Amino acid sequence: MPDVVSAVEGAEVVFRLADRSHAFTGVRLWQELGLAAELLEFKPVDYGWELRLPRPSVHRMEYLFDIADLGMRTDPTNPRLVGGAFGEHSWLPLPGYVEPAWLTSTQIPSALTPLTVDSPVGTVDLQVWAPEGIAPTFELPLLLAHDGPEFAAYAGLTHYAGAMVAGSALPPFRLALIHPTARNLWYAANTQYAEALTQYVLPAIKAQYRSRRPVMMGASLGALAALHAEWNHPGTFGGLFLQSGSFFTPETDPQEAKFEFYAQVTGFVNQVLTATTAPSTPMVAMTAGTPEENVHNNRVMAAKLAELGLRVELGETPDMHNFTAWRDVLDPELTDLLRRAWGEADGAGTGRAGGARA
Repeated sequence: MPDVVSAVEGAEVVFRLADRSHAFTGVRLWQELGLAAELLEFKPVDYGWELRLPRPSVHRMEYLFDIADLGMRTDPTNPRLVGGAFGEHSWLPLPGYVEPAWLTSTQIPSALTPLTVDSPVGTVDLQVWAPEGIAPTFELPLLLAHDGPEFAAYAGLTHYAGAMVAGSALPPFRLALIHPTARNLWYAANTQYAEALTQYVLPAIKAQYRSRRPVMMGASLGALAALHAEWNHPGTFGGLFLQSGSFFTPETDPQEAKFEFYAQVTGFVNQVLTATTAPSTPMVAMTAGTPEENVHNNRVMAAKLAELGLRVELGETPDMHNFTAWRDVLDPELTDLLRRAWGEADGAGTGRAGGARA
């Protein structure tokens, strides 16, 4: 009898759950890969329950057990857990997967400072990450992140920032972590939010911290909102980092038609896709998971932005629509964008800033 442990075994991924008396009436697998439901039913075996799947074309797999009468549970046989906006998931690495090296790198000392901004969409709460000892009056590059606190918690964004500066991969910079109180409403191509971000939030940050032309990042709807803000307020951002953007179209994303702001999203995306000129030309880096649904609309959007004259790079990764997937490509994808946006805009390299200490 095999050990009752979920594992990758040759060409299969095998999920196991101990239940020798079969007290459970059934077990199913929840996963992100869009596999047919009939493939996800565990079979009763002598030690409990087992499910064998052909090894998928991803380099890591997040999942939960759906146990009859108990609901969704992490896998008790697997100690690997990852947090996310929807709670903890179990995960398995597949052959070849390596976590980013910066996760174990030394970070610079830093501080987080809260900032609250009144705006047309209400109060916007954010935190500003900055290297310790650098005066707010000293000018530094600025990166803003939609879903910033979640990116910090689940994708290690502040750890990434500290490690990149410590290793001189990037110059000292500040990072604004934006927290949405009404995420879908704000991020779904909302013109009031675009105004709030560009005309209220960004000026409030600059009033507190002397900043160079900023770069904006976001994932999923947060990526859409970043592009929407720059499109409607051209020249605000020197660069856009867009991960798994929700660039829905009726052709690529009919499955999203029940989303409450589908019309607003598809309307804006259509505006971009039918444009003959772009209102501005920020540098753009995009990432998406090759197996995820959004990869198709991201390919369409990347091609259109390039056609409009923007400098666009689209990187695909063998992972799905989750924070770990977005984390794993921060370096080199975000690193390279920031080097280009800040270096080319300022005519400077990426070495450490001198004379910055208070």
